Amino acid sequence: MNNAVNFTNTELPDILEIRNANQTYDNGKSFILKDFNLLIEDQPDQGQFIVLLGPSGCGKSTVLRYLAGLQQPTSGEIFIKEKKRTNDDRIGMVFQQYSSFPWMTVLENVELGLKYKGVDSKERKEKAMEMIKIVGLEGHHKKFAQYPTLSGGQLQRVAIARSLLVNPEIVLMDEPFGALDTNTRLKMQDFLISVWEQVHPTIVLVTHDISEAVYLGDDVYILSTAPSSIIEHVKIDLPFKRTKEIKRSQKFTDYVFYLEDRMMSFEV
Repeated sequence: MNNAVNFTNTELPDILEIRNANQTYDNGKSFILKDFNLLIEDQPDQGQFIVLLGPSGCGKSTVLRYLAGLQQPTSGEIFIKEKKRTNDDRIGMVFQQYSSFPWMTVLENVELGLKYKGVDSKERKEKAMEMIKIVGLEGHHKKFAQYPTLSGGQLQRVAIARSLLVNPEIVLMDEPFGALDTNTRLKMQDFLISVWEQVHPTIVLVTHDISEAVYLGDDVYILSTAPSSIIEHVKIDLPFKRTKEIKRSQKFTDYVFYLEDRMMSFEV
């Protein structure tokens, strides 16, 4: 039996919470998630990186789908900003696979969430162009969001811009750089930090890359094998401003080695 982490609710406002969630696909004969809890408190005017780590099949992506409203738990409750989640709660999610509509331009893709919200054309185009500038795609807004017209990294920037425009407070990311080559992935990590410094969202990131988890994360939560719960919280005590020089520090390396050892402890 895994000992789950107990979350302490402080005076800070809650931004995301999963309470006593269970997920089964065979009427309770087995569970992916069991009595699963997650509490993320807001960091106003600062934002934060929350990272979920765990073995394959432990339900990390399922947790993100709960928060995004793409899936309901078999039982349990989901809260967004201390209120029970409804279909009106819009939270963007960036997937590993490119999720832009290739028959639409970059601008049309980025403004899509605002279009569904009923925002008039002039306002949504202005806001979309502002976000396109933030993610470094200025000058590409008329291009179709497809490969090879845009590179893999640029397509993920489109997805990030669209997610931020839907809800600039929360962005969910499921292995967003997993399909990129190493060089592009490293550059996208720094890009994501630069966007976070401008917008200050709460980012919840699922990754299998432990170095990426330490480099980006403020808090790393380790999930157990199924039936999964959060069994450890690792606070990443590195400088608030992350730069590539941090990766050469002994403290960074110690965190990576520790998390590698924890991941290796799971049976395959």
